[in-house]
Amino acid sequence: MAYRSWNAQGGEGVIMHPLTRLVTFFAALGGLVACQTDMPPLAAAGATSESPFLIGPQPGTDRPIARPVNPYAGNTAVLADGRRLFNWYNCSGCHGDHGGGGMGPSLRDSLWYYGGDDAAIFASITEGRQHGMPAWGVKIPQDQRWRIVTYIKSMRTPNEQDPPR
Repeated sequence: MAYRSWNAQGGEGVIMHPLTRLVTFFAALGGLVACQTDMPPLAAAGATSESPFLIGPQPGTDRPIARPVNPYAGNTAVLADGRRLFNWYNCSGCHGDHGGGGMGPSLRDSLWYYGGDDAAIFASITEGRQHGMPAWGVKIPQDQRWRIVTYIKSMRTPNEQDPPR
C-alpha cells in the first residue's frame, strides 16, 4: 500500500511506499548522527569517579582492595561540625536525633549490618543501602561525609557531642 505525502503548502506531493519512507527516515537520521563528532562519552546515570569503592567482582588476580582512611579519625575538633551536618542533611530524620533509630536503624549500638568501621560507614553514606538508605555521595562533599562518620563513631563515647539525656 502506498501513501500520498503532502508538501508544506498543503498540496499533493509524491506517492511513497512505506518501506521507502522508512529507509529515507533512517538515512536522514544517520546523516544527523554522523555530524555529531564532538559528543562527550556516555556515562551511567549518577556515576562519579571519586567513589573509593569498587562495586561487584573485580577483574584480575585476588588482591586486597585499598579501603579509604578517615582523615578525621580521633579528631575531637570536628565532632561538633559532624553533629551539625548530621542534623543539616537530615540524617536525624531517619536515624533519630541522637542516632538511636527510628525509620532507619540505630547508630548507637554495636550491631551493624554492613560493618561499623569508618570505611564501612562511609560506604553506606556514599553508596546507599537497600531498604531506604539513599546514596549521598553525589550530594554531600567527601570532607563532610567523613565529618559525619567521625561524629557517628563518637556515639556512646565520652567525646560525644550533645549526648542524649
